Amino acid sequence: MSGFTLYPAIDMRNGKCVRLVQGDYAKETIYGDSPLEMASLFAGEGADWIHLVDLDGAREGKKVNDSHVVRIVNELNVNVQVGGGIRTEKDVYEYLSQGVERVILGSSAVSNPDFVKRMLNTYRHHIAIGLDARDGFVSTEGWLETSAVKAEELGRELAGEGAEVFIFTDIATDGMLSGPNIDSTVQLAKATGKQVIASGGVSSLADLEALAIRSADGVSGAIVGKALYTNKFTVSAALERVGSK
Repeated sequence: MSGFTLYPAIDMRNGKCVRLVQGDYAKETIYGDSPLEMASLFAGEGADWIHLVDLDGAREGKKVNDSHVVRIVNELNVNVQVGGGIRTEKDVYEYLSQGVERVILGSSAVSNPDFVKRMLNTYRHHIAIGLDARDGFVSTEGWLETSAVKAEELGRELAGEGAEVFIFTDIATDGMLSGPNIDSTVQLAKATGKQVIASGGVSSLADLEALAIRSADGVSGAIVGKALYTNKFTVSAALERVGSK
């Protein structure tokens, strides 16, 4: 199961660590007052990566919680990938120049494809494409809108433009602890021929194992949020099980 990476997730809203259910801003649970403290906890348990989402940014179309991102990068020895509210090259450059390893572009892949293609051409493997799907179609603007674009088709097109890493979220499973949509994740990996990180629905170590054994198919990691916050398992236990080193 080598080559499989665990990404503990910290969703930030109003400077706090929160989780939403299926992206619904009205269904929010606050799990901590400090993203830095939470990231420090995960890093202390052995996480190599932290997955950060600026929920305010996703909704407002501009970076809002970026100061928390930069503190985590500066103060912890961990790789960071971040998404939410990144709409311009200035946004991308600022994050990367401040030490963020990977910037996630989501909504703009649909709303501004030329921008995304330009960023892929300029920054290559430092760009990840976030494909959040509802019934197979890409959702945008913090999941408030559903497009007419199929996730696999967009993935294939962007792979041709240089995308190496995709993050796939099945919105129906996100925050539900109902198990990840493994089939759709594998389908995207096979359609693009690139790495796909699974996001949404992981509720047990068995779910992680089920994803990790598909690493040969291109499933390169999993983002885990609610399961960690509700003590279904710890980062250290997960790393022990899926051997993410």
